[in-house]
Amino acid sequence: MQEQILIIAVKHPSQTDEHFDSSLEELSSLCDTAGGLVKQVVTQKRNRIHPATYIGEGKIEEIKNYVEELEIDLIISNDELSAGQSRNLSDQLCIPLIDRSQLILDIFAMRAKTKEGKLQVELAQLQYLLPRLHGQGTQMSRLGAGIGTRGPGETKLETDQRHIRRRIHDIKRRFQVVVSQREQYRKRRKTNKAFQIAIVGYTNAGKSTLFNKITNEQSLEEDQLFATLDPLTRHFRLPSGFQALITDTVGFLQDLPTSLIAAFRSTLEEVTEADFILHVVDGSSDDKGQHQETVGKLLQDLDAASIPMLTVYNKKDKMNEKFIPDNHPYIVISAFDQDDIERLFAKIESLLEAEWEWYSTVLEPDKGKMINRLEHETIMKNNKYDEKQDAYIVNGFIRQEHPLQNILREQ
Repeated sequence: MQEQILIIAVKHPSQTDEHFDSSLEELSSLCDTAGGLVKQVVTQKRNRIHPATYIGEGKIEEIKNYVEELEIDLIISNDELSAGQSRNLSDQLCIPLIDRSQLILDIFAMRAKTKEGKLQVELAQLQYLLPRLHGQGTQMSRLGAGIGTRGPGETKLETDQRHIRRRIHDIKRRFQVVVSQREQYRKRRKTNKAFQIAIVGYTNAGKSTLFNKITNEQSLEEDQLFATLDPLTRHFRLPSGFQALITDTVGFLQDLPTSLIAAFRSTLEEVTEADFILHVVDGSSDDKGQHQETVGKLLQDLDAASIPMLTVYNKKDKMNEKFIPDNHPYIVISAFDQDDIERLFAKIESLLEAEWEWYSTVLEPDKGKMINRLEHETIMKNNKYDEKQDAYIVNGFIRQEHPLQNILREQ
């Protein structure tokens, strides 16, 4: 049985109509992803958010009527609520109430599959809950029974701050073990000089579909927000033979809770370790400008804005003819079209060639191992056997500071 949801939202003077409308559409999508049904949206324009109840008293009466008339089970606020606002609204409306951040955390709790993902979600939930314990009252009894209550941390929290702080400390300690393991994997990849590509983008832009097409994998593909939570890394091969690692990451979202970004830092660090970024954008979305801005800001926050990037405008079959790209370099594709995937590979190679150094070397026939390494670790353009020299003439493009650079200089 779907929970019947009523959304409340305050429009600030600083918000444009477009941004406000897109945030409400996004919140409705989040509700759908969480398994709820939005029955009503109540909005109010205010110069500033009401410090005690978020919205004005007149609107509270209007909401009470809707709650009764539409048999609403849950109210969700578009903005993050303070402990006082949440308590006061719950007391007046006599109905469970959560905010956007709690909803996002709830969806993350549904999506977490790995040990690391579950620990990250629980940590974010507890850190969010800690400053809001005062007067949670009836809401605390909701734990484990519906939207906003799920997750690895849904044991009956007694409202005891010491208990929650101990749990946070315990999770952080356990999490350090998981993080150190991830660090070991990263170091090993760096030692092996594996070239790493990260797929980033706004949630539901088509990242997992593209990842699957590139790697022939079967990771979770859904037309829902946050279909991917735990990062996946796989090998793939470009047409030249160059081998790389590619990682599918969690989708970004505007107004992502700070506690969530902090808790998922190690997952997002997959992006900072990348040598190249594929920024996937839903080219058919009316909000693509806002989506690109959000991703750009989060990449800056992660100190990843300087990593070479290709913007991939996806879903070209749904785009209108007047499409104008905001980012450069770019490519327009449909992740389901194999010809477009081939074009994407060619584009990636051409961008890497522009960044890397040209090499040309002559190798004796017994240097098969070296030729094999050049094929897999560089973008090889030519590999011809010269009968006169009884040798292979090999050339192509190689990354700066690659270990093979020194060997090539000695040839």
